[in-house]
Amino acid sequence: MAVHNGALFLREQIDSILPQLQEEDELIISDDESTDDTVGIIKSYHDPRIYLLPAGRFGNPLRNFEYTLRHCRNEFIFLADQDDVWHPKKIEIMANDLTWYKLVVCDCRLIDEKGNVLKNSFFEGTHSPKGLVKNLLKNSFVGCCMAFHRKLLEKVLPFPAKISMHDQWIGLMAQKYFNVKFITQPLVDHRRHHANYTSTGGRSKSAWSEKVISRMQLAKALWKY
Repeated sequence: MAVHNGALFLREQIDSILPQLQEEDELIISDDESTDDTVGIIKSYHDPRIYLLPAGRFGNPLRNFEYTLRHCRNEFIFLADQDDVWHPKKIEIMANDLTWYKLVVCDCRLIDEKGNVLKNSFFEGTHSPKGLVKNLLKNSFVGCCMAFHRKLLEKVLPFPAKISMHDQWIGLMAQKYFNVKFITQPLVDHRRHHANYTSTGGRSKSAWSEKVISRMQLAKALWKY
């Protein structure tokens, strides 16, 4: 989990994750210079499975997640946002499929700041397509819905300098080199609010020209790697 000024929703997210963890599991968190009570909330748990990394200065979630992923020690890795809510048995359901697939992506519901459901399925808009070209044009790889085998880290790290989305990069590299499964069951409530870094399930904040450049840079990195 990469966090930055996430105090408003962070406790609800952590509380949805911890009951699903086994004794040998870990919740690795990296904070990017939060100025609110984010770090205080994390430290208040006193749970040995929570590992708060030494503070860094990243400026965006992509580099923060890269730093966090370098500290993962276990075989299965789940990406988590600071403001979502995991459904019960999310880990159990996705871990079963990770026995056969190197990357698994579940569906998610979109909720607002108060937890009201805005949309029952993210996949309804993307049709959860597989394929490099399809996901370059319309991304279905949403980080909070993804889990993967640590073997994938050998392919995706370090993140290329000019990509803008870590989750799309990880998903496309998994599609290129390994096998991927999409689970149609929503296992995350993905929260939409005014401070979201990305626009998952909504209108993109980027200009058309920026999106074209971003996809060209991503395609170039995929070709190179």
